[in-house]
Amino acid sequence: MNIRRVRFDHPDAVKLNDVVQEEYHLRYGDGGDATVLDATDFDPPRGAYLIAYDEHDRPVATGGWRSQDSNGEGNEDGDAELKRMFVVEGMRGLGLARRILAALEEDARTASRVRMVLETGTKQPEAVALYASSGYEPCTKFGYYRHYEESLCYAKRL
Repeated sequence: MNIRRVRFDHPDAVKLNDVVQEEYHLRYGDGGDATVLDATDFDPPRGAYLIAYDEHDRPVATGGWRSQDSNGEGNEDGDAELKRMFVVEGMRGLGLARRILAALEEDARTASRVRMVLETGTKQPEAVALYASSGYEPCTKFGYYRHYEESLCYAKRL
């Protein structure tokens, strides 16, 4: 696997984001994640966006982090918010998400972020299992979905 840093508006990132949104819609029936994201949210040094490519140079996994500070939506100063963690069907179970997660954590730590936070949902048990096995613990809800019952929020000190 070849993991590359790209912009969130890179054509491969846009393509994978469309697939992610379709999956969210299938699982939750709500049209996908309504959280507002901008390509600049992931620009260094305040963020990063990664894509894993297979041996045929096809994009197969993705993830990013963006800086968040105290904002009235439950974030704390020094947060790095994990976004768009996703592995395409057929490539799941190979450790790609874990590799991207580790790379994002290291990048956020290097950028002096102190806590990685993420929001997932009750209908994403594989995501919950990944984060729990990677040292994430439930935290106070934050962000766009903080008032939704299906929302689950996790954090890990970097």
